[in-house]
Amino acid sequence: MDKKKTLQMIADITNAPGTSGFEDAVVATARGYGEPYADLKEDSLRNLYLYRKGNSGNKPIVQLDGHSDELGFMVHYINPNGTIHFIPLGGWVPSNVPAHKVLIQNAEGEYIPGIIASKPPHFMSAAERNQAPAISDMVIDVGASSAEEVRRDFKIRIGAPVVPDVTFTYQEKHDLMMGKAFDCRLGCCAIVSTLEALAGEKLNVDVVGAMSVQEEVGTRGAQVTANTIKPQVAIVFEGCPADDTFSSPAATQTRIKAGPYLRHIDARMITNPRFQRFALDLGDQLRIPVQDGVRTGGSTNGAPIHLSNGGVPCIVIGLPVRYIHTHYGIAAYADYANAVKLAVEVIHRLSADVIGGF
Repeated sequence: MDKKKTLQMIADITNAPGTSGFEDAVVATARGYGEPYADLKEDSLRNLYLYRKGNSGNKPIVQLDGHSDELGFMVHYINPNGTIHFIPLGGWVPSNVPAHKVLIQNAEGEYIPGIIASKPPHFMSAAERNQAPAISDMVIDVGASSAEEVRRDFKIRIGAPVVPDVTFTYQEKHDLMMGKAFDCRLGCCAIVSTLEALAGEKLNVDVVGAMSVQEEVGTRGAQVTANTIKPQVAIVFEGCPADDTFSSPAATQTRIKAGPYLRHIDARMITNPRFQRFALDLGDQLRIPVQDGVRTGGSTNGAPIHLSNGGVPCIVIGLPVRYIHTHYGIAAYADYANAVKLAVEVIHRLSADVIGGF
């Protein structure tokens, strides 16, 4: 895996705007990176399917999943003074939303910069100062002075998608990536890197990647991809929340720079214990750093995939990201590389007999 090339792919795919339901730019960007290694198809939701070149069509199917949407917002209505009310798309915490830059896609496809604003402290009552504002109390300000100006000059419409205005950066010295949408554009990139690593190899399985849409609003796209691909086994890449900056040392299970994270359980899936143990033991055997742990909440596309087609053994290879579901995430490139390495080595060892044992 060429690191410089991979970092450019990560930058391009994470920088692409694409909140839930509006993943078009992400798919268009990802297509260019996936085409050398896969035959590509799309469905009407904008799920992108990557059928590995070299698939035979008569072997057990391994589905690779990563979701292409990011947390964002949608224009709700426009105030007479030109400020814009919005609703959240995905699981935002209100205190993380204000005072950040965003981009609103207008009627011509142009992205208009704006600031998420709330009432300044100078105009707040004592009670208002002591409580966090609700998202319904916030607005986006693009600099307009009237609703007519917003519609006529900025060409912003009700229902327009809104995304964080953040640009990817990488610090070579510290091996740190910073940017938006690491949940789960890193997973989308990992699909491409896995297919690249498997290019030209003879396998005992067929591999199909799926960059699925609308995960952040209820794992909707994966319900379609699982029933389209009909896998016998699945690997879900997910940007998972790192807990190494706020949990106690005993409770911390998802550290950055400590390898990919394999969860045993979350709110909607008990991970297939046999497939999970297979992957964890393989990591130990090959000295690939791997973390495992137990989640009491959250979910991934593993939820709909593992319940599809009569039941599908599924593991989640998590890429630890600090501060997901905010405008900015921090992740380590080494964790990304090891997540891809683990997925590749798992696939190398899969066959009908091995999958049957799960």
